[in-house]
Amino acid sequence: MNKLKVGFIGVGGIAQSRHIPAFKQLDHLVDIVGVFDINQEQSSQVASTFNIPNVYDTYQQVFNDVDAVVICTPNKFHAEMSVAALNAGIHVFCEKPMAMNQEECDKMIEAANTSGKLLAIGYHYRFTDAAILANRAIDDDVVGDPLVTRVRALRRRKVPGWGVFTNKELQGGGSLIDYGCHLLDLAMWLLKDRQPVEVLGKTYNRLSKTPGQINDWGTFNHETFEVDDHVSTFITFDDGSTMQFECSWSANIKEDQIHLSISGVGGGLNVYPFEIYQSKMGTFFNEQADAEHNEDVAAQRQTLNFVNSCLGNETLVVQPEQARQVSTLIDAIYRSSEEGRSVRL
Repeated sequence: MNKLKVGFIGVGGIAQSRHIPAFKQLDHLVDIVGVFDINQEQSSQVASTFNIPNVYDTYQQVFNDVDAVVICTPNKFHAEMSVAALNAGIHVFCEKPMAMNQEECDKMIEAANTSGKLLAIGYHYRFTDAAILANRAIDDDVVGDPLVTRVRALRRRKVPGWGVFTNKELQGGGSLIDYGCHLLDLAMWLLKDRQPVEVLGKTYNRLSKTPGQINDWGTFNHETFEVDDHVSTFITFDDGSTMQFECSWSANIKEDQIHLSISGVGGGLNVYPFEIYQSKMGTFFNEQADAEHNEDVAAQRQTLNFVNSCLGNETLVVQPEQARQVSTLIDAIYRSSEEGRSVRL
């Protein structure tokens, strides 16, 4: 069987810690043939560390030798590089978020449709045991019609003190576009085809602009901090159901929190830890199941899904149109905060 030839564009922390190792574990299906990074010294070091044969001078050169590329650059370059790869007839796996805004997502989807090549986005939370079981429970109608979804992706003091995470021009935002997007994607996936119609959002960054802050993830300059470190949002859907959504890199809370629950007419579902709440036979039923949130396992499953989809053996779990919807919501949250009003979609 012919192996899928893969190249990497951008070989910073996320490529080295997650994506290259995940593809390396599939060496019976994949050959990583080369890497490109604007930092040529880093490209050479990564190629040496992972025994990758080629280091390219431009990202376009990668296209000549591969069937698929993995894009792990700052958000600003996701759309440009994805469109170029797709137009060159190359499958694309792009790190989350899909792009800087909805308009860029549209260009990426158009290029994928025109080329007939796959466009996958790295929302790997869907691939955890907890998420998979929750999705099955929703399909089994455990919740019934949802009424209220509650989402919290909160970190007490974890502003990324490396890379360009606090650079608005390169990233487009902070805690929402970097971290909150994972839980937002997962919640929208579980809610199936419900369409958001109104968004009321507020973003904050006063805490990270205050001098003398403690931070668990390296250091950053509070004077140049220009993105959101805390976001609060209320979303209304076309069926009248709602979502309460909050995320942070930095907040005065007791401890980090990850929470996703759905309260519906037929029952309630909590993802972390996995629990189901129902009333039947004249009493309250609470059920539990062992379902981990293991991101290393999720990353491996995500990679296998992409590779098998490129080889024609599976369908992408994360469809680009779904990732576009997440970006549409992110746009609306930022716009709502800037304009001080709710935004109709």
